[in-house]
Amino acid sequence: MAAPLELLQAVPYLRPLPADDLALLRGRAIHQTFPRGRIILLENEPCPGMYLVESGRVKLFRTSGEGREQVLMLIPPGGSFNDVPVFDGGPNAAAAAAMERSSLYLLPKEHVLAAVGAHSESALALARTFASQLRTLANLVEDLSFRHVTSRVAKLLLQYADAPPGASRPRLTQQDLASMVGSVREVVGRSLAALEREGAVRIDRARIVVTDREALRRMA
Repeated sequence: MAAPLELLQAVPYLRPLPADDLALLRGRAIHQTFPRGRIILLENEPCPGMYLVESGRVKLFRTSGEGREQVLMLIPPGGSFNDVPVFDGGPNAAAAAAMERSSLYLLPKEHVLAAVGAHSESALALARTFASQLRTLANLVEDLSFRHVTSRVAKLLLQYADAPPGASRPRLTQQDLASMVGSVREVVGRSLAALEREGAVRIDRARIVVTDREALRRMA
């Protein structure tokens, strides 16, 4: 089953490719589906290629020797991941797992390299894409280094609260939040309680409801 054209064109450095090259990549794509929680990639394993997310949501993460997980980013529908090892020749830079049932297309690395390497416009767009990823990771390092956990939780909740209308929001558990802010579930629970005392959020059973954006912004 060929990958949808619009899915390839959502990747900035694949968009400039000629129609023939895009058609070749579409035909070489391998369709895969993963249930919630299923591991897609393991870090430091050989890179099979890059993935395109047709539906669902994927988290990229690394795990410490003690088993503690740090989420690096979430990949929504229309996004792509695992492109760095395609181009640097190394192993997978992070593990990936489905946060919900996900439909993906794998583009084998040799076909991606051949297509992008033959077109200078794609190579320039690739550099811009990697620069954007570097900024995202630099912001993550800054947050982990200089913000306390409650501030990191507040910032994350604010990002979700400020998402455009109609944007899909993943269902996050407290453990998911802990992995995203570089902490543990118990500490995140205390941070949420502190935010609730300040009137910034309301804990409604398993849901976190933002009640005061300005209060949340002050604590972020």
